[in-house]
Amino acid sequence: MQTVRLDLSNVSVYYEEYGEGRPFVNIHGFYPDHRLMKGCMEPVLSRRPGWRRIYFDLPGMGNTPAEPWIKGSDRMLDVVMDFIDRLIPDDNFVLAGESYGGYLARGVIKRIPDRVDGLFLLCPMVVAQREKRTLAEHKVISEDVDFVSSLDDPGRLEFTSTVVVQNRHTWKRVLDEVIQGLRLADDKFLTRLYNEGYAFKEDLDSAPRVYSRPTLLALGRQDSSVGYRDAWRLVELFPRGTFVVLDRAGHNLQIEQETLFNTLVNEWLDRVEEYNR
Repeated sequence: MQTVRLDLSNVSVYYEEYGEGRPFVNIHGFYPDHRLMKGCMEPVLSRRPGWRRIYFDLPGMGNTPAEPWIKGSDRMLDVVMDFIDRLIPDDNFVLAGESYGGYLARGVIKRIPDRVDGLFLLCPMVVAQREKRTLAEHKVISEDVDFVSSLDDPGRLEFTSTVVVQNRHTWKRVLDEVIQGLRLADDKFLTRLYNEGYAFKEDLDSAPRVYSRPTLLALGRQDSSVGYRDAWRLVELFPRGTFVVLDRAGHNLQIEQETLFNTLVNEWLDRVEEYNR
């Protein structure tokens, strides 16, 4: 593992890098940090040779400081693009994004589609304004009542209000991969960004670009954060895309449906490797 800070022109980005080979860039969601993507992708990627895995913290999250000039998602995307250009100046790469990270990943695709050899969108945010999303109602599908009632951690509310499979195993993963990152977030900075510039100035769906390389979209049927219905309108933009909506899965699909998640990602990676031989 390599832990590094990459000093860009006006922000210092924290990232971790594992392995060698084809670059694989991972973008986490809004408020957590790189551990969200590392926690679900490393169990798959570490078992597949030939992948250089890159996990980084977006500004205002994790160990990357907020910067006052980042006033919206367009500037956040500029940071992502600058980070990629500096770290992977000449190579193509594979890209994954979760939630808000999926929104940014689609921004990357819009700017440099020919450099991205495969795309994975995990519970992607499609509609920026929450009030305009088509959301599922939060519903607990499976619960270890005794365990959940015994929790006294401050993260209990985050866990019980979003997770649909509530037991000791999912709690441990959500705590390590999501909640620990939430505790580092710069709330003032992120609240301002959300209120003043969360959506891109140019709608991603205006003059949308078809992306014809292997793609996976994994969505939770019980996702009360971004939902799943809004993503279906993207299906024709990804002619090599697998679209999956999983029951017993909310916005933490990668944890609640761990076995299916690993299978789907491995199958997608098989397609990416086949396509890019």
